[in-house]
Formats: sequence, structure tokens, C-alpha cells
Amino acid sequence: MHLNFAFTAVQILWTLTFAALLVLLVVLLGRDRVRRFPWFTASIAMVAVRLLASRMLFGRLAPVPLGAIFITLADVAAIVGLLVLVEVARRAFAGAGRRIWIAGTLVLLAVGAGVLATWGPWPAWKTLTADSGLSALRLMQLLAQKGDLLLNVLTIGLGLLVVAFGSRFKAGWRSHVQQIVVGLSTAALAQLAVQGVWQLIALKAMPHSEAEYERILGLREKLFNANSAVFVAVLVWWIVCLWMDEKGTKAVQDIPAALPSDAASAEHVEVLESEEQ
Repeated sequence: MHLNFAFTAVQILWTLTFAALLVLLVVLLGRDRVRRFPWFTASIAMVAVRLLASRMLFGRLAPVPLGAIFITLADVAAIVGLLVLVEVARRAFAGAGRRIWIAGTLVLLAVGAGVLATWGPWPAWKTLTADSGLSALRLMQLLAQKGDLLLNVLTIGLGLLVVAFGSRFKAGWRSHVQQIVVGLSTAALAQLAVQGVWQLIALKAMPHSEAEYERILGLREKLFNANSAVFVAVLVWWIVCLWMDEKGTKAVQDIPAALPSDAASAEHVEVLESEEQ
């Protein structure tokens, strides 16, 4: 008996990613994690919206409005991603002094600026501001691309700082903050690795036939599928970690419930002693 599945790897990964995003949103809402990580929750919802839009709108709209929608979503996602970094950094290093905050921020921004200056070409300003209806979209696309690159670099840098020094503050290994940052850093590192490998292949590849060209495109699809598989693994990691309570959280929550009974028993003893007297 032969089973014939008409699903491609891209379709399977899309389905797994979207399902994992929905499950993660349910966990964030059901386990009351939204209150602590509102921007992280918003970023997960943004990824789900972009993923759904790519399936529902691709091939159904003209290229220009379709590009405008996805470029706008990419810009918004980059801004939300930066807010996520600020959110988790504030919770991870809540007890850090002002000097530590300033030093860490300057180091991360310096590394990010260096990567932005050397990674990938920068188009000429005249090209971006050419007198046409697409100039605004070109500028927005550049901001989305460079913003995403900067976000990945800052995420990896913040992840290294949290793993190295988080246990000294409020981001130990069992904390949700560090678990979120580890997932963000893993996804960012995988994305940068795929982009770097593909850029090297695109620069050195010189196909001499259609078969070689198709092989290069197939390699590109495999790289992107590997990146998607890593992201699915990160989503599963977040689902498991955020479903479980942090170490010591349950015990702390149980203390207030026990206080009234202890106080009532103490008052009862005082009443009995007064009656005996």
C-alpha cells in the first residue's frame, strides 16, 4: 500500500508554524503571561498575521498593493521587535544600575551599527528618492530590511548578555525571561546564518545551464526550509517553557492564601486567653 501525500515541505512547515503560533498565543493568554510580556505577545500575533496574509493574499492582489501591504507589515514587525527587546531587557536586568544599562546599550548599538555598515549593499540615495510613486515603498523596504538585520544582531547580543549575566539579576535559567531570550536569539542566529550562506552562494554561483540554475534555487529553498524548521522548534520551546510556572512561583502564590487562616487562629487564641482571664 503506497501513501501519496500531495503536500510540499513548504506547505507542511507553514501549517506547523501557524498551528504552533496559535497554540503559543493560547498558552500566553491562558497562563496569564500577557500581563508580563505584552509586547512579546504582540510580536507573536504579528508573525501569525503576516503568515496568514502571505497565504491569503499572495497571487490574489496586484504586485504593487501586495508589496505595500507586506512592506508595511515588515516595518511594523521590526518596531514591535525592538520593543520586545526593551521589554525583556528591562525584566532581565531589573536590578542593574544606570552605568550598566548605558554601557550595555552602547555596546549593543555599536555592534549593530558595525554589522549594518558592512552587511549587504546600500542603495544610492537618488535611487530611493527618485520621483516616482514607488519611492516611498523603496525607502520603507530598505528600513524593513535593515531594521530586521539590526533587530537580529541586537537580539543575539542581548541573548549572550542574558545567558552570561542574567543569573546575577532576575533572569536565571528557569526564568521565563531567559527562556524567551534564548528562543529569540536562536531564531535570529538561524536567520542570519541562512542569509549569510545564501549571499555567499549567490555571489559565487555562476550557473551555465538551466539544470544548475534549478539546483541553486533548490538549495535556496532547502536553506529557507531549515530556517523555518528552527523557528518551529523555537515555538515548541516557548510553548513548553511558558506553560510551566517559574521556579518558586507557585509557593509564593500560596502564601497569601495561608495568611488569613493563620491570622484567624491567632485571633482565636487571643479571645480564649481573654475569656479565661
